[in-house]
Amino acid sequence: MTQETHRPSPDPPTRYKLTLAYDGSAFHGWQKQHPPGQEPLRTVQGELEAVLVRLLNTPTYMLGLLGASRTDSGVHALGQVAQFDAHCPIPIERLARAINARLPNDMEVRSAEVAPPGFDCIGHVTNKQYRYRVYNAEHKPLWRRNAVFHCFGHTLDVGRMNDAARRLVGTHNVEGFAAAGHGRADTVRTIYGCEVLTDPAYPHEVHVTIRGSGFLYHMVRIIAGTLIEVGRGRFEPTQIDRILESADRTLAGPTLPPQGLCLEWIAYGA
Repeated sequence: MTQETHRPSPDPPTRYKLTLAYDGSAFHGWQKQHPPGQEPLRTVQGELEAVLVRLLNTPTYMLGLLGASRTDSGVHALGQVAQFDAHCPIPIERLARAINARLPNDMEVRSAEVAPPGFDCIGHVTNKQYRYRVYNAEHKPLWRRNAVFHCFGHTLDVGRMNDAARRLVGTHNVEGFAAAGHGRADTVRTIYGCEVLTDPAYPHEVHVTIRGSGFLYHMVRIIAGTLIEVGRGRFEPTQIDRILESADRTLAGPTLPPQGLCLEWIAYGA
């Protein structure tokens, strides 16, 4: 018995927009990766694409699955946005449930909708927010270890950290907060807000939130590492000004590990 060949519909496919959440602990990031001579690595894009191919009987090349943000290995998301093109027989109000029934238990489609005409999940982003969680206590965060960075030995000064964080707001050359080899010719970004917060629900945690038009490779993790150095008293808040003026990565703090980072939301339009 021969396998039925996919026959394209004469009508153009519909573009769909998905909002996704995932625990990044067991993923090698968002983007598919197939190292030569090895099995493909487990990625969010790879898992989602495999489900969509089976569910919609649509080949990979026709789906054109894209994600708005290339989250790194170990990074989490509450509001990743993806798009794909398909002739979907499933009513839109049932699509998210149908996908979720087939996804692994460390990822979920939070919503599915028909995308606006011409929608580009990457090119049309106007704003996105990340949160970096720091566990500031001597004892280990055993039950939260895959969601926080453990900072011990110092009680962080949140006031000093916020003084430094406010200096990031505005349009700047942010190359001093990017990893080497970031690959971007344009290193000017607009930061709309940056705060250091405490939350009674998590009494030992300090959260760094940052909203901006876009971010360079490892930028949020380097900013969080720099703010921790301020909170520990190793840097003055004015160190942020020096880094922005010089674009010198060596003046910034360390790149913190990925597990404390979460992509919270992505916005489109004004």
